[in-house]
Amino acid sequence: MLLGLVSAVVAIVFMRATMFASDVAERTPLPPWARPAAGGLMIGIIAIFYPHVLGVGYEATNAALMEEFSLWMLIVLIVLKTAATAISLGTGFGGGVFSPSLFIGAMVGGAYGIVATNAFPELSSGHGAYTIIGMGAVAGAVLGAPISTILMVFELTGDYAITIAVMISTSVASIITQQVHGYSFFTWQLARRGIVVSGAHDVGLIRSTTVRDVMALEYETVTPETSIATVRNRLLTAPFGELFVVDGDGRLSGVITYADLHEAAFDTSHDAELTAAKVARARPTVLAADETLESAVKMFSTSGEVNLPVVDSKETMRLVGVAQEHAVILAFHRALDQARAEQRLGL
Repeated sequence: MLLGLVSAVVAIVFMRATMFASDVAERTPLPPWARPAAGGLMIGIIAIFYPHVLGVGYEATNAALMEEFSLWMLIVLIVLKTAATAISLGTGFGGGVFSPSLFIGAMVGGAYGIVATNAFPELSSGHGAYTIIGMGAVAGAVLGAPISTILMVFELTGDYAITIAVMISTSVASIITQQVHGYSFFTWQLARRGIVVSGAHDVGLIRSTTVRDVMALEYETVTPETSIATVRNRLLTAPFGELFVVDGDGRLSGVITYADLHEAAFDTSHDAELTAAKVARARPTVLAADETLESAVKMFSTSGEVNLPVVDSKETMRLVGVAQEHAVILAFHRALDQARAEQRLGL
């Protein structure tokens, strides 16, 4: 349990270090082609003193399993492998996170094993067992694949007892990482590029809520033949400061605000000639009542409007309500919060 907590902290630091190195590399005055060379130089300097950080780290991992490293050496390797991997990925020098996460996890487990064995020698299972548990916990948290990691450890060891320990620690590490950090390494990369990968439950809850659930039912309508004088008076008390032009069948044909009146807002000399149809904005942006909140948020973003008329369908165009941007966004975030809360409760 405690090793899972430690592994979660290390996993979060590892991911943040990688993204920090990437941000620093992008801000440097070096041209893109020179950044990998600079990264390779820094990694080479580290490797002169600690060659263990190079490659996939099988030798160092085996040494940790065989309890050949001191506590100080394990801590140093955790820090340096994290730094080397962050520099390598951040500068575009190359590499991935799977092997480094196993390496760092092995060192974390080994260090924890030394501390646990010295503190509670009669309860300890030995450094090697903690090394395997640490590998699974850190890798599962970083990769966002706890089940795959647990199965991989079981296939490698064939030991039911240690697999149960790996299962507990990996689950704890993954849950803490998800709750505190919110992402695995790969989903965080996507999020930084503007691609948010939501869980299936989040998406289902958001898509189950439609515009019909949040639209306002109070709105003011006029017919195309309504006089401009009446339009001016009705705008004074109209909800949202808008009038919706509908025909006898309730089909929407336009929207009127004070801005659409132009000179007619104050000049009454042309009142005899003007009607609602002549001053309305034709073919306004609309939302269908059965559209999802996700679709509505995108529509508000692209249209620049704060209120949008809601129709029963875009084929019939019969007005049924008005959607307000703040109400849609509020409902969207409430749906997300509900999904997160249910996820924490395991529902």
